[in-house]
Amino acid sequence: MADKLFYELGASPAIHELDHELSGREMESALRGLGCNPSIPAIFIGGRYVGTAKDVISLHVDGSLKQMLKDAKAIWF
Repeated sequence: MADKLFYELGASPAIHELDHELSGREMESALRGLGCNPSIPAIFIGGRYVGTAKDVISLHVDGSLKQMLKDAKAIWF
């Protein structure tokens, strides 16, 4: 769901499906080590962990997601 929101806002997210990655289990363990709970989906913007899909939708509703994407140079407008 969050990926569709990013596309609608003009961003091209890098998506890593852990169940399709050779090192998916290690990636999931590393996410847990960073405090991502649940570990997936873990959404980062500009290298900063922002939360889960629910958190991203909340950021969009309160109007701050677009600015975060601009600050990360993920969108230009």
